[in-house]
Amino acid sequence: MQIDLSQPRVMAILNVTPDSFYAGSRVVTPEAVEARVRECLAGGADMIDIGGYSSRSGAGVVPPDEEWRRVETALAVVRRVAPGMPVSVDTFRSWVAQRAIDTFGPVIINDISAGELDPQMIPAVARAGVPYVAMHMQGDPQTMQTLTDYRRDIVTEVVAYFEQRVDYLLAAGLRRENIVLDPGFGFAKTLEQNYELLAGLHRLCALGYPVLAGLSRKSMIYRLLGTTPGESLAGTVALGWECLRQGAVVLRVHDVREAADTVKIFNMFRS
Repeated sequence: MQIDLSQPRVMAILNVTPDSFYAGSRVVTPEAVEARVRECLAGGADMIDIGGYSSRSGAGVVPPDEEWRRVETALAVVRRVAPGMPVSVDTFRSWVAQRAIDTFGPVIINDISAGELDPQMIPAVARAGVPYVAMHMQGDPQTMQTLTDYRRDIVTEVVAYFEQRVDYLLAAGLRRENIVLDPGFGFAKTLEQNYELLAGLHRLCALGYPVLAGLSRKSMIYRLLGTTPGESLAGTVALGWECLRQGAVVLRVHDVREAADTVKIFNMFRS
C-alpha cells in the first residue's frame, strides 16, 4: 500500500471516543460513524484517520480490547461506505495495528509515539509494509505536558530526534517511501514552543520526508485567543496555510471542507 503525497492532502479525523478534546469530533455509534464518513467524503477528504484512544493531555487509559472494539466499528463502516478511501489507524499499540491490518487489509498506521511506547510496533509495521506516521512526543498522554523541558530549542530537538528515529526505522525494515513525519504540535510542548516549532517547520520538511501537520482546533489556538476548541476554526485554517507554505503535505483536521478549500487555494497560489 502506498499513498500519493506528491501534492497536499487532507486527512479527516474520525474519533470513536467519548473523551476527545473537541466534543464536535466524537462519534461512538455505527450510525454516527457513517454520518461522519459521508460528511468527510462530501467535504473532499483524501484519507480518514480513525482513533479509538484519546491522546489529549491527561486522557484516561483505554484497555486494548476496548480500543480495538472502537477501531473495528469505524473501520467496518469506512470499508462499507467508502471502500476505496485510504484509512489511517491512530494507535501506538502494535496489537491494535496488527489486528486492523489482518482484519481489513493494508492501512496507514499513525503512531503518536513513533514506536517508543510499544517496541513491537515498528517490526509489525515493517512486516506489513504499510505507510507509517511517526510523531514526536515525550512521555505519554498522561505525562507529556510535564515533559516540556528541552536541552536546545524545540525545532533543533525535534529535527535531531527525527534524524535519529528515521535511521532506526530504516534499519528496522521500513521503506523510505512509507515514512511520514509529524512534529507533534501540542504533545509535550508549551504554547510558545508550539509556535517556535511552527516557525521552523521548514527545517523538518527539509529532511526529505512527507510531513503531516496536526493543528486542528488545538490549545495553541484557543488558549492563545482565550476561546474554546469549538471557536478555533479560523485559527486552524490560518495555521494550516502556514504549514502548507513551509512544506507540509498532509493536514490532519476536524473540518474537512475548510481544509480542502485551503489546499485548493494554496495550490492555485503556488502555481
